[in-house]
Order: sequence, then C-alpha cells, then structure tokens
Amino acid sequence: MNSAARRIGRTLALVLPVVLVLSGTLAVTRVPWASPGTDSQMLTASSENASTKAGSRAPQDVLRDRLLVELQEKNPGVALTHLQEETTKRPSLAKHCVAIARALGRAAVAKYGGAAHRAQAWSRPVCDTSFATGVASVQ
Repeated sequence: MNSAARRIGRTLALVLPVVLVLSGTLAVTRVPWASPGTDSQMLTASSENASTKAGSRAPQDVLRDRLLVELQEKNPGVALTHLQEETTKRPSLAKHCVAIARALGRAAVAKYGGAAHRAQAWSRPVCDTSFATGVASVQ
C-alpha cells in the first residue's frame, strides 16, 4: 500500500502544477472591496503586470513541463522525439537530458497505470537509457 500511495503522490506532483498553469487560475478575479455597488472593477493578470518570477524559469524546467504535458496528451514517443530535437537544436539543454528523460519515464508509467511494460515499449536511445531508467525506478 505504501508504494501505491507513493506512486499517487508522484503522479500528483508531476501533473498538478501543469494542470494549474494550463487552467489559468489567475485569469480574471473580481475585486469586491473596490467600492460597494460597483461591479466593474476587475483584477486581471497580464504579461505587463504578472510576476517576473514565473518568467524566470530555467529553460530545462520549461522544456520538461512542456514534454510532460505532451506525453499525457499524445504518447511518450512524441515527447522523446521532441526531447531529442530540442537537445540537438539547443546544446545547452543536453546536460539536462538525462533528468528530463527519467521524468518522462516515470510519467509514462503513471500514465499507463503502473504498467511498466507498456511504458517501456516507447523507450528510445535518447540520452542513453535514461527513459528506461525512469520507467524502472517506479517499480
């Protein structure tokens, strides 16, 4: 039971931040304290006044999150292909390839409900055997 709880926790840790960002939680919010009787006051998050902290994410983190979403929406093969393309286009990302591929491996197992053999079927020689290592680390 402990491993099942750990697996659920890992899945939530990977998926929840992506869902929150994609759902646009900070899109539009009413400001009820602005003045009583006025409904027109709105607080909107935009690129001009949004926090710069969100924009200062490391390129490898942005790539990892994008590939994790892609893995969920399509399949691990598409995400691995795009990982290979990105590391070829931007060699500075190559040193993060292993960590990203492992995260994709773990996410693939989570996507297929713990069926490591289904996740392993998507394995490719991207970043050596890091995807396969990620798949195996969940078991």
